[in-house]
Order: sequence, then C-alpha cells, then structure tokens
Amino acid sequence: MIEVESLTKRYGRVTAVDGLSFQVDGGRVTGFLGPNGAGKSTTMRMILGLDHPTAGTARIGGRAYRELRHPLREVGALLDARAVHGGRTARDHLLCLARSNGIPASRVGEVLGIVGLSDVAGRRVGGFSLGMAQRLGIAAALLGDPGILLFDEPVNGLDPEGILWIRTLMRDLAAEGRTVFVSSHLMSEMAQTADHLIVIGRGRLVADTGVDVFIARSSRRYVRVRAPRLADLAALLKTTGEVEDHGDHLRVTGMPAAEVGEAAAGAGLTLHELATVEPTLEAAYMELTKGTGETREIGEYVS
Repeated sequence: MIEVESLTKRYGRVTAVDGLSFQVDGGRVTGFLGPNGAGKSTTMRMILGLDHPTAGTARIGGRAYRELRHPLREVGALLDARAVHGGRTARDHLLCLARSNGIPASRVGEVLGIVGLSDVAGRRVGGFSLGMAQRLGIAAALLGDPGILLFDEPVNGLDPEGILWIRTLMRDLAAEGRTVFVSSHLMSEMAQTADHLIVIGRGRLVADTGVDVFIARSSRRYVRVRAPRLADLAALLKTTGEVEDHGDHLRVTGMPAAEVGEAAAGAGLTLHELATVEPTLEAAYMELTKGTGETREIGEYVS
C-alpha cells in the first residue's frame, strides 16, 4: 500500500504539489493521470525519497522510503529508463543492484528473461534503444520481487507488442495482490490497463475513483449526425433532445440514434452520418482537465 497525506512540494514561489492525499491499494492497477506539469513525477519522486516534501508524508507499507532496509525487496520503480551507467552491460547493471540489496545473483537471469532481454544481457546499456532501456528499467523494478511497484510512463519507446506485454505484466502483478501505481499520458492504454484512477491538476487531487465511474461521470454517450440541411435538422431535434452544433456535425444527447434517424426521415431530411459515440477515458479526461489544468470541484469524483 502507498499512502500520501497532505503532501506538498514548493520550489520557491512555485507550488508543484499542493496538499495531496490519496491511497494506492494492492490487488489492482492504479493509473496516475494529470496534465503536463501537474506534479505527477514530483509526487512519485517524493514517494521514493528522491525529493524531500515541503510538508506532508508519503509512506510505503506504512514506512517512509528511507526507513526501508532493503528497498528493492519492498518497492520497485521505473522513473527514468536512461538513468543508468551506459558503460555497463545489462547483466552487470542488475548485478550491482542485486548485491546492494541482498538479492541472489540468480534473480538477475530470471528478470532478464521476464522482460525479454536475455539475448542482449552482455551488451552495454549505452547502445540500447529507448524500448530496450525501458525493459531494463522494468527488470530492475522487478529484481527484488517487491509487493509495491511504481512505473512512470512505462510504455515509452515500446512497440505494439511491447505495449501489450507491459499491459499484461501490470495486470498479472496486480492479480498477484501487488500494489501497481502507473502514470501515463496514453489514455487508450490506461483504459485497458487501470482499474482505479488518481487524477491531479496543478498539484491538487481532482479524482480518486474507479475507471468506469470516472468515465460515466465525466463523459456522455451521444449521437453524431451530419446532414446537408444541418440547421433544419438541429431545429427539429431540439424539440426532443439536447443538440450541440459543431460546425460540420451535430452532437445529440437524450435521443438514441434510431430515434434521430426516424425523426429525420419523417421530416424528409437526408443524413450523411448517423453514429452513436460511446464515452471514453480520453474524452472524460479531456473534459475534466480542459483548459490550463484548472478543474471542477472534486467531490463527485472521489469515492
């Protein structure tokens, strides 16, 4: 479990994280979302003891990171895949981490196999592609077989096969009861991976709720309609549903697509497009964080 309470970080007059409180439980993948500059990376760095908070606390399994005797056995993290000694081989990089944390050397070969780097274990890390570096960072996070894992943008540089692999890995780790906390700007990936979301804006909590609940509260199903006589169609549909004019098409809520089509046919209006658009995580996220990152009141998004 990760517990963050009233966490605050200021850099001079700039407040990067502002009184942030949340809890990340085991047994599920928790996505960490927010606009650029919202404070996600700073929060993760404070959880891992890399940045000292101005106020508040961050605890891992009930203790501050600095209190962990063998941290890699309790928490694994991937923050910056390129933060490695480029002159070392992949195997040597992991061996150094294993020795400093009392982890058997045999574990190095295991995690290299898990991330698909066994064939390049003897290559220098400086020659790795970004995708290979990401896999090595994930191997380092898994090295101590920890119960808590933090990943910052773990799919960066991965090809589609690699993205599917990391998605499956994170869900498998959560299914084992581990705490998995992952930040990403890829909404489509979070929609397929996360069970729960923590969303921040300007360093403050915006949402702390399940993915399905977040989508349902922040985005609505609508019917997209295009027609030659759009103004006439809008006037007709406004008698029954809510209509938004988006220039080349209408967005209609409160009426199913079949009812829109029947109404248009009854009025002799030709349609060029009639489609139901389902709510998505991306649409919900954009609606909640649109503008400069300033957001709505959070009450209805915290559960």
